[in-house]
Amino acid sequence: MPTSPPPRRPAPETPPAAEKQILKIREMREILEFELGKSESGDDTLKPIKHIQGFDKEEYQAYEMRREIEPWLTALFQSEHFSLLTGAGLMNAVHHRITAKLPEGFSNRTYAAFDEQIQAEAKRSAQVVGRGDPNPEDQLRTALKMADGLRILLKGKADEEPWKTLKADHSALEADITEAIKALVGGVLSSEQGVTSQNDEREEALRLLVSFLMSFASRTGTKDRLHIFTTNYDRLIEFGAEFAGIRLIDRFIGSLAPLFRASRLDVDLHYNPPGIRGEPRYLEGVARFTKLHGSLDWIDDVREVRRVALPFGAEDYAPYIPQGVKNLLIYPKDAKDRETADYPYVELHRDFAAALCRPNSVLATYGYSFGDDHINRVIRDMLTIPSTHLVILNHGDTGKRLTKFYNDSKRASQITLLIGKHFGDLGNLVDYYLPKPAIDRASIRMAELLRARGLSEKLPQESHRKQEAGEAETQGATAAEGT
Repeated sequence: MPTSPPPRRPAPETPPAAEKQILKIREMREILEFELGKSESGDDTLKPIKHIQGFDKEEYQAYEMRREIEPWLTALFQSEHFSLLTGAGLMNAVHHRITAKLPEGFSNRTYAAFDEQIQAEAKRSAQVVGRGDPNPEDQLRTALKMADGLRILLKGKADEEPWKTLKADHSALEADITEAIKALVGGVLSSEQGVTSQNDEREEALRLLVSFLMSFASRTGTKDRLHIFTTNYDRLIEFGAEFAGIRLIDRFIGSLAPLFRASRLDVDLHYNPPGIRGEPRYLEGVARFTKLHGSLDWIDDVREVRRVALPFGAEDYAPYIPQGVKNLLIYPKDAKDRETADYPYVELHRDFAAALCRPNSVLATYGYSFGDDHINRVIRDMLTIPSTHLVILNHGDTGKRLTKFYNDSKRASQITLLIGKHFGDLGNLVDYYLPKPAIDRASIRMAELLRARGLSEKLPQESHRKQEAGEAETQGATAAEGT
């Protein structure tokens, strides 16, 4: 086995995160916490705060933790049904790798009219769903509710007091809402522009993104397709899937202006092997894809949902969306759960529930902070099925929402945790902990051949990472077969 960690390309300084590194895998009955440090060579070191069986050393490095974590994740990722849910943390990780800073995003604002009421209601609604402090979307959702209420109230009223003043305030609020949506769109486009920045770190970041997606999407043809869900408005997953050669199947039909269809058909891609007729096989590199909160390139076109050809990282949306930003299907709706009750969100949410709430289903999350109660409700329902499992990968625990979800679910045996600055780092996940799809099958077959020939004990003890990867993935495949 290797005695020293392999060399790695240094990454930019990572953004602030929780100091404690949290791990829970396999049959652990309690969460294992580590203190993060640095070795003399500058690599991460993990010191257990409390020793448990199997983790009795004073200090660990990533290549040592890999032996415990990677086979377990490999087994889980080959479950009968497998889904991936990503949140803002994925864009943050890739953007920070390239630009050494987080995306500017969409910030809180002060509204010209009814600001006090908007802030108070946004705070109340955020606390109801357990989000703590309100975010800009809570404010915008509240402003939309108020604007709708004023529109109903003022309909048919004469231009006299108090209606005259209310009409002026309503017009000011509508203008503010338009500016807020423009700021949201501009923030999303700005984050995409950061990903397309031409600098020395871009190629490394794209390699990590492609490897990250392929670690989840590489599944045998006999198992159900990976289903990718995201709460993000940006097109980072679509961008990465093109680089990785992954074909994404969603509900849109057409080429010039794809139209969203409500019919849920299990459309898939197959091919006929040369010389074999009537036995189509699953095409590899295919995944289903659902954007739960809409997308930057979705528009409401005469009561139909269409996807427009808005370039990734475009400088301006106006030439591609002449109808204006209010036709974009990205901003929050006017009630806590309206995104699950209005078209097309009801269809998207139904896909999410149908993919998760079935036996032998595994959901992995990355960069999702568990701040959306309607999504958390489905995940809790999934965990009521004993054969399901949840894998939480995250850079930190903002507002302690991950810990709260874990404790409230009362399903510790069905949850795997890798949380913290080290475990949630995209580079560490790809290079150490996630399955390596490119060498998985070849390494398994090589190990089986060597065992059959009685040569497995004669393998040289090399220090190169690929040798260790081959052994770890062989263990993972064995675990998967047992599962």
